[in-house]
Amino acid sequence: MGRLQPTLALLRYCRTWALHSRSMATSATASQPISPATTRIGWIGTGVMGRSMCAHLIRAGFSLTVFNRTLSKAQLLLDLGAHLASSPSSLASQSDVVFSIVGFPSDVRSVLLDPSSGALSGLKPGGILVDMTTSEPSLAVEISAAATSKGCSSVDAPVSGGDKGAREGTLAIFAGGDPAIIRHLEPLFSLLGKVNHMGGPGKGQYAKMANQIAIASTMVGLVEGMICAHKAGLDVGMWLSAISTGSAGSKSLDLYGLRIMKRDFDPGIYVNHFVKDLGICLEECEKMGISLPGLALAQQLYLSLKAHGEGNLGFQALVLVLERLNNVSLENVFKA
Repeated sequence: MGRLQPTLALLRYCRTWALHSRSMATSATASQPISPATTRIGWIGTGVMGRSMCAHLIRAGFSLTVFNRTLSKAQLLLDLGAHLASSPSSLASQSDVVFSIVGFPSDVRSVLLDPSSGALSGLKPGGILVDMTTSEPSLAVEISAAATSKGCSSVDAPVSGGDKGAREGTLAIFAGGDPAIIRHLEPLFSLLGKVNHMGGPGKGQYAKMANQIAIASTMVGLVEGMICAHKAGLDVGMWLSAISTGSAGSKSLDLYGLRIMKRDFDPGIYVNHFVKDLGICLEECEKMGISLPGLALAQQLYLSLKAHGEGNLGFQALVLVLERLNNVSLENVFKA
C-alpha cells in the first residue's frame, strides 16, 4: 500500500499538469486578438456555401489555406489568393483557426477526426476547430472532447440563410461551445453574419436542428399555398406580393417564392442535404421522446424528390412533389 501511494500521487500530478497545459494553451489562443496580421485561417469545404463564406475572409485580408475534394470548386478562392492544402491535416498544421462546412456527418468525422489525415491530427495546441456543417449534436460533443484532449478548442457553428446569406454575409450562426472562444472568434463570425451563442458543445447543432424543423413546415405551407392560389385562378406572383406584408410573410417566401415561380431550382440547400438534416431531426426527436408530425410529413415529401432523382436540386424544388400530387404545374405562371 505504501508503494502505491506515490504512484497514485504521480498519476494525479500528471493529470493535473495535462489539464493545466490544455487550459493554458486555450487561454493563450484566446488572449491573442484575431487579426489578418496574426491569425492564419484554414477552410475545409468550398461548395455553394463555403466558397462565398471563405471569400469574405480573404477580402478582409486574412491569409487562407483551403482544402476541397473537388479542386475546381476551390479555383475561385485560389484566384483570390488562397493557398491549397493536400489534406485537412496539412491545412491545420498551417492554421490557427480551421473552419469546415461539408456535406454529411461522415464527412465531418473524416475531415476533422481521421487519425492520419483529419484536421485535428495536424492542429497545434491552442488551435480552434469551427464546424459549420449541419451535423449531429453528439458528433459535435465528440469533436469538442477530442479537441480538448489535445489542448485545442472546438465550436459547432451551423448556419442558416442559404446561398444568398452566404454571399451577402448575413447568415444566422448558431454557436455551441466555450463562450470565451466564441467571443474570441467574433471578428471572423462578423464577416459571415450574426453569431448567436446557444450554449455548450452540441447546442449549436440542436439550434440548427430546430431551425430546419421550422423551415421544413414553412416550405410545405408556402408551396401548398402557391398550388392553391394557382388552382383558384389567382395571379400567383400578385398573391405572393400580397401575403408578404401580412402574417404569412416569411424569410422563406422572400428567398424562394420568386425562385419557385421562375423554376429556378439551383441549390442553396441541396435536397440531398436537407433530407439528411431532417433525418437527424427525426432521430434526435425520437431520443427526446417527442412527436413532430409536421416534420415527419415534410421528410417524406423531400424523400419523394430524392426518389425521383432530384436530390441535387435546391430544396425549393419541393413544388415538384406537390405538382405531381395534384396534377398541376406552375411552370408557366411567371410573368417578367
